[in-house]
Amino acid sequence: MISEAAITLPRRLAAPEPGWTAETDVVIVGSGIAGLTAALHIARHSALRITLVTKDVLAAGSTPWAQGGIAAALGAGDSPEEHFTDTVVAGAGVCDDAAVRVLVREGPAAVRELAQIGARFDRAGDGSLSLTREGGHHRDRIAHAGGDATGAEIERALVTRVLDATDVEVIEHALVLDLLLSGGPPGSEGVAAGGQAGSVAGLTLHVMGEGARDGVGALRARAVVLATGGIGQVYASSTNPSVSTGDGIAAALRAGAVVRDLEFVQFHPTAFSFGARSRGQQPLVSEAVRGEGAFLVDDAGNRFMQGVHELADLAPRDVVAKAITRRMHEEGKPHMWLDARHLGAAFWEKRFPTILATARSHGVDPVTELIPVAPACHYASGGVATDLWGRSNVPGLYATGEVACSGVHGANRLASNSLLEGLVFS
Repeated sequence: MISEAAITLPRRLAAPEPGWTAETDVVIVGSGIAGLTAALHIARHSALRITLVTKDVLAAGSTPWAQGGIAAALGAGDSPEEHFTDTVVAGAGVCDDAAVRVLVREGPAAVRELAQIGARFDRAGDGSLSLTREGGHHRDRIAHAGGDATGAEIERALVTRVLDATDVEVIEHALVLDLLLSGGPPGSEGVAAGGQAGSVAGLTLHVMGEGARDGVGALRARAVVLATGGIGQVYASSTNPSVSTGDGIAAALRAGAVVRDLEFVQFHPTAFSFGARSRGQQPLVSEAVRGEGAFLVDDAGNRFMQGVHELADLAPRDVVAKAITRRMHEEGKPHMWLDARHLGAAFWEKRFPTILATARSHGVDPVTELIPVAPACHYASGGVATDLWGRSNVPGLYATGEVACSGVHGANRLASNSLLEGLVFS
């Protein structure tokens, strides 16, 4: 863990003093699955005034980019205990067992509730959820929507509900600056008497183009929920959108929050590779493609994952990413290849229409050609240290989703557990 006393950080950003002030009860920062779910549940179970602020428009962020799906023990023969085992094995022995048990036990009901509020998951012929498998899983337990557009469908359903919620005010194009703490006025360094961080009293933000609330302002609140996502833009090649810049972690650190496991940044094994010119957000080739039978090969056509792990091409992400990187270095190549040609055109068009269209837009037809792939930054397992209720060490400051470190993921997140964590812990 890293505490605010262990490193030297500025107490606030060099921003102008707030030009306006508003009040609410709870501020939620971020509009992915974590932030939207938190807003809906707070609205459902309380009479609190809720303000949800987001850096871009409401439907932007990482959630819409999630292709593969959401993991939960929903299939015949599966169980939360088996999901627990796969999660802690993938996490390389440093998961928080209590947090993982919350995730896997509450996961099935949370996914069913998501379907009840309008998320249209893909169904089998008998009406049951269509489930597939991804790396590290020993069961088919990945629910998906639109073939490979799961995140976009979940975001659509949640955004629709939030816009219908009368107790939730939405402020778009709002960049969060600093947390306000008791003992300090808006824009101050926010340290309570005695030099210790006080409880959260709101935050400052810069709103761009919102009329009366344009510019830097102070939003006073009894609690702040950080749901700001990850840090993907720290890396040259990433599957993360441009808004994933770590604002929430930085603001929490400046306010004295404890963060942990920041070294555990997961690289997805199969981002679409543009070779030496790969920079910025890379299109993702979902692990579900390998779950449906695709496999990795080198330039000579060798299936190099055979013998590396008992699950071969569906080994945990860290194992596959390392194996691809190792083979790239050995052969002096900028990428390896994913072979999914045997899946056929009809299957591609139904199961992976988004990936198919993206690949074709970049000049590669997965129906007839190998897909160039290489690892890219994907997910931050570390973040603001929280307990099982999302509470940080700073009173009134909560965190959920990728910005938080609940202990669920350990050193390596199990595939499709990210959407589930954002759902369950929010």
